[in-house]
Amino acid sequence: MDKDRIKGKMEDVAGRVKRQAGEWTGDEKAQAEGLAEQAKGKARNALGKMKDAARDAADNLRHDEQADTEKRDKDAA
Repeated sequence: MDKDRIKGKMEDVAGRVKRQAGEWTGDEKAQAEGLAEQAKGKARNALGKMKDAARDAADNLRHDEQADTEKRDKDAA
């Protein structure tokens, strides 16, 4: 799991807490800051998911290429 996913989730949760506390206390500034922090966390989490997907795709490609090479070597023997 990419570190951006973990950091993003932490920022999202912290933003939710701040936003909710702002709602309970009527602090509109805290609500806005919390909402912004949530958005930042969600964006970072999405970036981490994209990195994970790219890494998985690259691993699959390497695995497929290795399997093809092994098959060719076996067929040539």
